[in-house]
Amino acid sequence: MKKLGLLLIIGFLTFQSHSQTKNFIDQPFLETIAEVDTLVTPDKIHLMIILNEEDNRNRNSTEELEASMFKVLKTLNIDLEKSLSVVDYSSDFKKYFLAGQKVLKTKMFSLILKDAQTVGKVMAGLEREEISNVSISKTEYSKSEQLLLELRTKAILKAKRNAENMVEPLNQKIGKAIYVSDLETASITSQLQGKVAGIQIRGASSIYGNRASEDIMIDFEKMEFSAKVNVKFIIE
Repeated sequence: MKKLGLLLIIGFLTFQSHSQTKNFIDQPFLETIAEVDTLVTPDKIHLMIILNEEDNRNRNSTEELEASMFKVLKTLNIDLEKSLSVVDYSSDFKKYFLAGQKVLKTKMFSLILKDAQTVGKVMAGLEREEISNVSISKTEYSKSEQLLLELRTKAILKAKRNAENMVEPLNQKIGKAIYVSDLETASITSQLQGKVAGIQIRGASSIYGNRASEDIMIDFEKMEFSAKVNVKFIIE
């Protein structure tokens, strides 16, 4: 009897599940996919600054180069506590070791800046102090999560408008949504190393010879963010 009761319960649940699936499929609905995107200017630019006493013609010590770097950054009113950090020696300095016992005195810093204009001023200022081993490693947008949420909302609203426009010639209306899927939410965060696509530098020729006498003009390619959704609406 217990086995029979269990089989009856399983049979009822299976029938109920099948009925619900059938009812869902039998409902008249409209499926639509909508996508929105936008472009934004990066506001977190990561610079990598390497100080090496053998990289400058006057053979200034690493300590002297560090002091010069601090002077340049303070002159530009950059908050050193928030923006500047030392990169871990153990993971990033293997390539600076020479054969034998001699080790190059090297320090690596990560500097985060907010705009291209400041980046140009920093690079030119450091070059004047014979600190030329500076590269742009990455660009980001600080409000990317909030922006992606807003794009999802816009995509869903766009899907609803599309659905309403599709049933309007039929003199019908769109009801509630019975299915929503986030198909794709993406952002392109540029991983930039050295001379790469996405950066345009003007006035850079002056840093390969004489000291940079004017600020370097840098333009960053805008970053693309997008959201794509699939929504099913009941047709009333």
